[in-house]
Formats: sequence, structure tokens, C-alpha cells
Amino acid sequence: MADKKAVVIKKKKESLWANTRKHVPYVIFALPAFLILFFIMYVPMGGIVMAFQDFKPFDGFFHSKFVGFDNFAFLFKSKSIFFRMTKNTLIYYVIFTGVGTFLNVVLAIALDQFVFKKAGRVMQTMMIVPIFISYAAVQFIVYAFIASDNGLINRVLGTSISFYSEAKYWPVIVTLTKIWNSVGYGSVLYMSVLAGIDTALYEAAQIDGANKWQQIWHITLPSLVPMITVMLLLSVGNIMRSDTGLFYQVTRNSGALYEWTQVIDSYVLDAILTNPNYGFTAAASLFQSTVGLVMMLIANATVKKISPENSLF
Repeated sequence: MADKKAVVIKKKKESLWANTRKHVPYVIFALPAFLILFFIMYVPMGGIVMAFQDFKPFDGFFHSKFVGFDNFAFLFKSKSIFFRMTKNTLIYYVIFTGVGTFLNVVLAIALDQFVFKKAGRVMQTMMIVPIFISYAAVQFIVYAFIASDNGLINRVLGTSISFYSEAKYWPVIVTLTKIWNSVGYGSVLYMSVLAGIDTALYEAAQIDGANKWQQIWHITLPSLVPMITVMLLLSVGNIMRSDTGLFYQVTRNSGALYEWTQVIDSYVLDAILTNPNYGFTAAASLFQSTVGLVMMLIANATVKKISPENSLF
């Protein structure tokens, strides 16, 4: 029996090697991408050990002191701060994901149904531009609108609201800034799906007397569901991460706004700039990645039970 298993395993190995030799051109073609992925995404994972060390650059991995979970304890030491930044991180994830996905889909459908195709392409190009603008520049754009002395909003309303010292306004400001920056680019993926829908489906629906809204509801939206599901599953992996530029630069890291603007990433960056601690940074990143991985596995398992064809694996 054991001999038969050995023969089967040997055949599989041989078939794999034979298959590789058969497709040598494709292997060579894919090799650069594989090497880039390996060295950029996997080799740096060895740095996880830093999360458990009092890492010193000149001592390296092998000579830095092992401190166990002390770096994680530093992250959790202040329960009020940890709860606040975790709450903000999760709240903004839900807002950005929910509002962003809705607007991405609406914008993609609107551009797809737009009668003037050339004008639609120009509008699409204009909406993609904000994603290429650094938050270092976006902060000045936002400041021009909300400055307390000569900001556009205060001038129009005839008020003198000090936005950089009142946290209650910033959930709206941050959300609008994020939407402006990313929605145009995010709609491109959904437009690529819409371009692949068979036009015969719409023609058949028209013959049956379906109007535009009915066609969108029964043909367009169901065609977008797989892409929406995949994008949501991928985003769950970043549930504990936030856009550092948005929360650190646009808010100008104002302590008065921390109640609604301090997230885990901005807290870590501020800690690094104040007192560089590589072990703490690695611990925070490992915590975020671990939570994201677990949440993605749970979300994928849930989708797999409900709709197996839409799951990632």
C-alpha cells in the first residue's frame, strides 16, 4: 500500500516537473513578477521578530534584547487612548467602506448610462485626478475652506468657527475629504465590470418593457455583486488600518481633535516621531495585520456559506 502511495506521489512530482518544462516560456515570463512579490512582500515578514524585541538598528535582529510582549503592552497601556483610537479606526472604516462603495457604484452606473460618451470620459478623467494629489497638498486645500480667519466656509456663512480646535466637525470633514480623494478612482473598477455586461440582456429587457430603472435593478446591480463582494472582502483585511496622511496631515495632528481624528496609524506615527521605537511600531503593525487577517477569514467563510461563487477562496 505504501509503495502505491509512493508511486502516485512520484507521478505527481514528475507531472509537475513535466508541466513546468512544457511551459518554460510562461514560467520565465512570470518569474520577474514572482521575484518582486517575494522580495517585497514576503522577505520583509522576517521583521515580525522586531515586535518582540527592544530593537536597536546597530545591534540587528540577532543581538537586540528579547522583551516578549512588552511592546504590545505599551500599545495597550492606556485603555482610554487605545479604546478611543480603536473606536475611531473602526467607525471610519465602516463609514469610508459603506459610503465609498455606494458612491463608487452609483458613479460607475451614472457614467455608464450617460448619453454623451465623450463628455463622460472627460468627467471620468477629471474625477480620477484627486487620487494622485498627495495629502501633503490636500491639507492646504482643506485649510483654504475651513481656516478660522479667512476660510471660504466662514466667509460664506459669516462665522468665525475654529475648525482646528473643535473635534465635532471633523467626522464630516474627514469623510468628505476621503470621498473627494478616492471615489472617482474607485468607480473605475466597477465601470470595467459594466463594460463586460452583454448588451443583449438590456435589449431583451427593453423588448419585455423594462424601463431604465428596472434594467439597472435586475441586470446592472446583480452583475456588480461579485465585484462588490470581492472589494469588501479585501477591504476587511485593512479594517484596523487608516489613511495616515488623511488623519495626520489633513488634521495637522491637532491634539484638540484627537477625540474624533486619532486612529491607530496616526498614533503610531506620532509615537515614532516623538520617541523612535522600532519594536513598538512592529508590534502595532502585527496587531493590525493579525486582526485584519482574522476578520478577512471570518468574512470570507461567511460569504462562502451564503454565496460560494463570490468568495475569495
